[in-house]
Amino acid sequence: MGIVDFILNLAGLLLWLNWRSNRFDPLVRRLPATLMGTLRPAAPRRLHRWHLLIFIALLLLLRAVIYWWIGGMFPQVWVGQMNLGVTTLSFRSDWLLRMLVFSFFSFGLILGIFYAWLLVLSLLAGPLPMHGLVTIPLGRLDGWPRWAKAVLPFFATAILWWLASWLLIRLQILTPLPPAGRFQQALILGMSSYALWKFPLGAILLLYLLNSYIYFGKHPFWKYVSATAQTILRPLQRIPLRASKVDFAPLVGLGLIFLTAHLVERGLNLLYNRLPF
Repeated sequence: MGIVDFILNLAGLLLWLNWRSNRFDPLVRRLPATLMGTLRPAAPRRLHRWHLLIFIALLLLLRAVIYWWIGGMFPQVWVGQMNLGVTTLSFRSDWLLRMLVFSFFSFGLILGIFYAWLLVLSLLAGPLPMHGLVTIPLGRLDGWPRWAKAVLPFFATAILWWLASWLLIRLQILTPLPPAGRFQQALILGMSSYALWKFPLGAILLLYLLNSYIYFGKHPFWKYVSATAQTILRPLQRIPLRASKVDFAPLVGLGLIFLTAHLVERGLNLLYNRLPF
C-alpha cells in the first residue's frame, strides 16, 4: 500500500505540474477575434486549467475512501505513515476522517518536497532554456530575491506545521502540547527542511561527474548540469583537488553535502526527542 500511495502522489504531482504549465501552452491561447468566425478547432476542446485541480481533489478524496474501506475490513494490514525526518506520523486507516487528512497531507508533503528542490535550483540559477523547467512551476517565486528564497523553506514549513498541528492533536495523532512546545516543534521541522536539498545537489554533482568521463553530446541539459555543478563547487575552487586529469571536487562536494545533511538531521533529531511531550 505504501508503494500505491507513492504512485498516486506522483500522479497528483503530474496533474499539478500540468495545471501550472497549461497557461504556457501556446495551443490553449485564444484565437484572434478576426479569425474566430472563420476558423474552427479541428480537435476537441481542451480541458480548462481548473479541471486539473478538480481531478487532483477527486483523486485524493477517492483514495482516502479506498484506504478507509480497506482499513475497515483489515485494520492491521496498513497504517498510513508520513515521514517528516525528525518524526513519523501514523494514521489508522479504519477512520475516514483520518484517511482524508492523511490523503491530503501526504500529497502536500510530496508537493512541499518538490518545491523545496525547485527552490534550491532557483537559487543556483542555471542557464536557459533548462532553467525554464524550474521557472514554470515556481512562477513568481523564481524572481524573488535570493535571501527570500533561501529562508522560504524554513518559514513555510514552520508555519504549515504550526497550523496542521491543531488538527493533528484534535485527531489524536499528536500528543497535546503547550503552545511553547508546538512552537519548538515548528522551528525544528523548519530547519530540517533544508536537509532535503541534499538530493538535487547530489544528483547534479553525480551527473556532472558522469558527464566528465562520458560524452553525452551538446544537449542543453548537460550544459545546465555543468554550469550548475560549477556553482555548487565554487567554495572548493581554492582547494587543490585535481590530480593529473582527475578532478576530485565533485566527490568531495558530494561527501560534504551528505555529511553536513547527516549531521544536521542527527542534531535536529536529538533536539526533537528532548522536547517535553
